[in-house]
Amino acid sequence: MPPGLHVGRRRTYDAKPTILCKGQPFMSETRAPEVETQSGVTVIHLGREYENLDESLLDELRSVILDVAETAVPPKVVLALSHTKFFGSAFIEIMFRAWKRVQARGGTFAISGLTEYCAEIVEVTHLDRLWTVYADRKTAVAAMAD
Repeated sequence: MPPGLHVGRRRTYDAKPTILCKGQPFMSETRAPEVETQSGVTVIHLGREYENLDESLLDELRSVILDVAETAVPPKVVLALSHTKFFGSAFIEIMFRAWKRVQARGGTFAISGLTEYCAEIVEVTHLDRLWTVYADRKTAVAAMAD
């Protein structure tokens, strides 16, 4: 890291890490994922800011996803990933932990809107055997609704 560059994170639920550069704060463009309930199904929608789920985004995202997995009533959760073009093993771990928390509450966890690359990752890792994968969030909500 170059001298004078200090990177820190402010833990907030709105997922806006503060990056300090030579003592001056800079707010990134990342915002919290959209969380909404439709027909008894809680949908976590990752917007365009989450196109590439690299390590810099995962700390804040982890807390939001796991919190929703623990508190959604009823425990029906869809993770909508239509804007996400890349994720790795660290994000797979977050999804797995969310699924386990929803499952422990007797609920259902699903993912929707996978890009071709992300769908391949889910298939190769056999996660499509654990979770239902829907083409889009509208289809997911309709299938999981009360």
